[in-house]
Amino acid sequence: MPGMCFSIEPGIYLPGRFGVRIEDIVMCTEAGGRRLNGTPHEMRIVA
Repeated sequence: MPGMCFSIEPGIYLPGRFGVRIEDIVMCTEAGGRRLNGTPHEMRIVA
């Protein structure tokens, strides 16, 4: 249904090590899905 928004939140968790979740907000349009946030998806290593 156009105008409906939802989140896509795939994640990975390694017990005792770390976890990460990538979250995108998507809006349904007449032409298909449109991602509303513009955060890049490139992997960044934080030390």
